[in-house]
Amino acid sequence: MADERAEPELPSAGIDTTTPSVARAYDAALGGKDNYEVDRQLLAQLNAAVPEVNEIAITNRKFLIRAVEFLARKAGIDQFLDCGSGLPTAENTHQIAQRENRDSRVVYVDNDPVVLAHGRALLEDNDKTFLVGANIFDPPAVLENDTVHQHLDFTRPLALLQVATLHHHNPDEGLPPAEIMRQYIDALPSGSYVVFSHFFDPENEYSPIAHRVQEILNASISRGYFRTRAEIEGMLTGLELLPPGLVVNDDWYPTGPRTTPRPDAGNCIVAAVGRKP
Repeated sequence: MADERAEPELPSAGIDTTTPSVARAYDAALGGKDNYEVDRQLLAQLNAAVPEVNEIAITNRKFLIRAVEFLARKAGIDQFLDCGSGLPTAENTHQIAQRENRDSRVVYVDNDPVVLAHGRALLEDNDKTFLVGANIFDPPAVLENDTVHQHLDFTRPLALLQVATLHHHNPDEGLPPAEIMRQYIDALPSGSYVVFSHFFDPENEYSPIAHRVQEILNASISRGYFRTRAEIEGMLTGLELLPPGLVVNDDWYPTGPRTTPRPDAGNCIVAAVGRKP
């Protein structure tokens, strides 16, 4: 049966509604409404190959929530640079941080047309949250952006978020991921934090899941690279990782004990929060 759900009333200027979007597919995985049939078809394709693929999106969002809550509540961070933020769906960085501290400032960076068009409309009434159009895989384009420097103070600690971003970067078309992260980390003032997650090839019995999802992504909307622990750790050089270190998303400061088995796909994305000395 055809999906009869009404399409969202998204701004249409410059948006290709016939090609899936990473941001909209992620929104669909989280149960959002800012996506099109073509995005839901991609999500269905992924779920057909790996039934628990939504677990990757859900565990990633839950990690982001816990990490931002920690930084805003316990680490005293009140300014956030969120790279590759995607659509500002429920429980995004600005909502979490400003719930803890209403004066927190958040600058989102993305270059997806639907994110820029729809995101700016959603954030219009929030005078402490801003959205910049830039390529996050080109650090100077972000770090030298006027809006970023107008609203974030680089003379005191801030939080950089690279959550589920670098695994979409093809190093054959630009800087290696480790070099991208090095440039960002070098620009951060001492005492800043980095919130990070990435598709993971655990090099064990769960690797076939990583390989299947990577194959589907690379044949459709966007690239997706499931990298090894050594490759991911290389992106975090210069940071002191907070305990428990680089771990499967669910294991980064969970809110309670797990009461059900972890879906296999949940072993294919890892996360960490690091502090720059």
